[in-house]
Amino acid sequence: MEVEFLTADTNLPPCLPLPWAMLGLPVSSTAKVMYARLLDAALAAGAEDANGIIFTRCPIVELAGALGRSAMTVKRALRELEDAGLLLRVRQGFGEPNKIYVLIPRDAQKQDCRQAAGPV
Repeated sequence: MEVEFLTADTNLPPCLPLPWAMLGLPVSSTAKVMYARLLDAALAAGAEDANGIIFTRCPIVELAGALGRSAMTVKRALRELEDAGLLLRVRQGFGEPNKIYVLIPRDAQKQDCRQAAGPV
């Protein structure tokens, strides 16, 4: 892989959105990356339900492949996110992937993700 230094003129590659509020939550790193992946999927190609709320559908095997994790790890991370109140899965018919609603932490809604962060 070729790399370059970051400059003011560097065009960034496609990135996953991760609200700052997620960094301090007591969920695993896998759950955080999965949250970012699901949020990105919802923003990019999510569908609207009858109430105008955006959801996405991602089968377990697709998530496992995208994250380079096992199906069991993906299920555990989904459960973590649900338990933390960050996802809502709505079961569909047999053989159909669940509707996944990505919930945004209220603290994150006060932040502008496009603004640069302070020094680390």
